[in-house]
Amino acid sequence: MGEATIALNRKARHDYLIEDTLEAGIVLVGTEIKSVRAHKVNITDGFVRIERHQAWLVGAHIAPWEGGNRWNHEAKRDRKLLLHRFQIIALGVKMKAKGMTIVPLRLYIDARGHAKVELGIGRGKKLYDRRREIAERDSRRDMARELADVTRGR
Repeated sequence: MGEATIALNRKARHDYLIEDTLEAGIVLVGTEIKSVRAHKVNITDGFVRIERHQAWLVGAHIAPWEGGNRWNHEAKRDRKLLLHRFQIIALGVKMKAKGMTIVPLRLYIDARGHAKVELGIGRGKKLYDRRREIAERDSRRDMARELADVTRGR
């Protein structure tokens, strides 16, 4: 059994120019892992904050488990990320020096059954960057369409 992708953050690659990626474990409590395995997760609004030499995933939503009764978890709580100390220090330096942002790209269950988060380190795109990217994508699509028409003999 390999990795099982639970949630993707498609918006991150649209809004940010991702320069580097990093894998981190995530601390889950109580019924959170059951909700994660049931794909009741949204990481689109999430980001990583570094406080007191610890990395925290903020803004990710893990829905409460239906059978959780009074021991259920809070849906939008801050969750600690499991990284080595030197990784956290390096991330903090990059964030402060270059004005970078750390966003979750995907949440998945690895082969050993542990919940992991793939983090992207990137800089926010400007509006004109996004417009240029959309125009390039449209022109590539139009060229492929024209090429397909030519090869079919139309």
